[in-house]
Amino acid sequence: MSVKQVKRWALFFLMLIVVLLVNLPILTMIINSLKSNSEILSSKHIFPNRITFENYGFLNTRTKFWEQFKNSWIVSFYGTGFSILIAAFAGYAVSRYRSWLISGFSRSLLMLQMFPIILVLIPLFIMFRKMGLIDSHFAVILLYITVHLPFAIWMYKGFFDAIPKDLEEAAWIDGCTRLQSFTKVVLPISGPGVAAVAIFSFLFSWNDYLIASVFLRNEGLMTIPVGLQLFMQQYATDWGSLTAAATLAMLPVFIFLLFVQKYMIHGAVAGSVKG
Repeated sequence: MSVKQVKRWALFFLMLIVVLLVNLPILTMIINSLKSNSEILSSKHIFPNRITFENYGFLNTRTKFWEQFKNSWIVSFYGTGFSILIAAFAGYAVSRYRSWLISGFSRSLLMLQMFPIILVLIPLFIMFRKMGLIDSHFAVILLYITVHLPFAIWMYKGFFDAIPKDLEEAAWIDGCTRLQSFTKVVLPISGPGVAAVAIFSFLFSWNDYLIASVFLRNEGLMTIPVGLQLFMQQYATDWGSLTAAATLAMLPVFIFLLFVQKYMIHGAVAGSVKG
């Protein structure tokens, strides 16, 4: 074995150790979901003495986990979808148009981005209660979109600024309208921007606890982050079911990131300008 191969294998094992250490909390959570509650509390070993799926069976038969799983999908899907759509048009307008109104709007986005949502939760709760929107997914989705938009618009603007206007002008010469050039030329090229906004919006919507805990009180309407709290009682915690629920809640995010990753790579090389 050559010196170059030895260095390559040494680097590989070093990176493997780093990856295992970084992901040790996640691996521990997955392993604990395969243990009984008694073994989790008493055992000093990482790996289980006997693998059991009783925690997953408990989730499936005696809790509303799958209803909360569906609720998380609903609010995350609509919150992410509308954020991507609205922010794309707004980001394009901020990037391509120049006026005092657009400049003022772009500056206000920075101010909104620095404004913490927790400061307005009480007024929003009072207002939504009068409108009958408490225990409604619509209220949560609306707030998620509102929270996502400032950051998403600025992210889109950065990607649209990097796309040469020559591409749009060529499309206009070929007979496209501005809307057609945006949807058929600019938006496909900005694939990394769409993927980045989708990741940001989906992760926030899926993992959010604060907004969902305030506006969703019915157990059947709760999302997963709020539902996980139900496993933690005042004097005891059902660690087995909690780790099993957390493991299942992690899988959609992992799959979503794998799915979106290829579009980030594809979008980065999708277009170019020939001189």
